[in-house]
Amino acid sequence: MSRRDRITMSDEEALAFLDEERTVVCATQGPRGWPHLMPLWYVVRDGRLWAWTFAKSQKAINLERDPRATLQVEAGETYDQLRGVMLECEVVLHHDLDVLKPLGTEILRRYTPGLGEGQPLPDGAAEAIEAQASKRVAFEFVEQRRSTWDHRKLAPGVY
Repeated sequence: MSRRDRITMSDEEALAFLDEERTVVCATQGPRGWPHLMPLWYVVRDGRLWAWTFAKSQKAINLERDPRATLQVEAGETYDQLRGVMLECEVVLHHDLDVLKPLGTEILRRYTPGLGEGQPLPDGAAEAIEAQASKRVAFEFVEQRRSTWDHRKLAPGVY
């Protein structure tokens, strides 16, 4: 078995990793032809990453022009602990408030400590999400190709 095969994550491992981590770096094609890299908070729905951002942001403008993105989530402080997921995606942009409001609520729940599923939203949160949703666009990242790595699977000292 090749070293590459040994460090590849299974589908289940990749999903667990994405559920555990907090920030995805999204690379789009910038207006001058250079990659445009920006961090996003995200949720996973049925194995697919979703995020939202301001509709007038550069990454949204880039994706309106060219709906392809490469995503990367990585963790680990030392080489033997590095692990990550890179996804090449076609991106579906959603402007519909019926999509944006529930997504905003999911993101709020995921990134607010102690605010899990079933917990009541804080006072004013639903109104704030609704006000934000009208200015935002949702990204549905449709995976085309995946690369994963988990160096923790290597024998100690094998770097």
